[in-house]
Amino acid sequence: MPASLHSALAALALAAMIAMPALADGLKDEIAPTGKLRVAIAISPAGGAFWSTRTEAGYAGVPVDLGKEMAAQLGVPVEYVVHQNSGQITDAAGKNTWDVTWLPKDPERESRMMFGPVYEVADATYIVKAGSSVTNFATLDQVGIKVAAVNATTTMRGAVAHLKNAKVTGYQTYDEIFGLLSSGEIDAFALSRDQLNKMAQKIPGTKVLDETFKKTVTAVAVPLGHSQALAFVTRFMNDAVTNGTLRKAYDNNGLKDSPIRTE
Repeated sequence: MPASLHSALAALALAAMIAMPALADGLKDEIAPTGKLRVAIAISPAGGAFWSTRTEAGYAGVPVDLGKEMAAQLGVPVEYVVHQNSGQITDAAGKNTWDVTWLPKDPERESRMMFGPVYEVADATYIVKAGSSVTNFATLDQVGIKVAAVNATTTMRGAVAHLKNAKVTGYQTYDEIFGLLSSGEIDAFALSRDQLNKMAQKIPGTKVLDETFKKTVTAVAVPLGHSQALAFVTRFMNDAVTNGTLRKAYDNNGLKDSPIRTE
């Protein structure tokens, strides 16, 4: 090999060695500016690929497992920032309180944060209270019918757009709505079909309607302007699908029978 070519290759290798730590440092400064990866999660017994739960040891859920694995890849500790619902996570997007999250996306949220790959596609419908005469969307969408949804969520916005006559009211927590449905104080609850099917098992006499009013897609997200972070979380999620990390997170959180649905 000519001496000049050998010198050029050596110089390129040295430049790459110098540049790689700088790039890694720049990514950490953007995605974990506090020295920890702050993962925004929403707490609810609803389960599924978005919601997390409290445990004696801390928290459990698909976002919890993914956040822990992401922090390990970055070489930083993980910190979970707890919210009551995805609307609260969205409201905090510009307040520098979290670094990454996994939540349902829609056009409104795309103006407030940057989304990576979708990892879940869910059917949204309604569950109706025990003893209700409602059997489909037509009989649900009537004046005087009270429909609940988790406040400021993509499902609530979808239900408001879908129902022209029934009144949709937002509540802060799943637990509050569960209680209202159990007592018959509301007529229906809008949520993903899988979660409502589990709810129906806990509240005898309730019925999940067969129709679907929207598809809810859930994805990884970072605050606006965090382009390096977006590139990293995009690669992380694509790898998680192919290397089994996402499947393991599903299996660890009661979703062994749930397929991974991406766009």
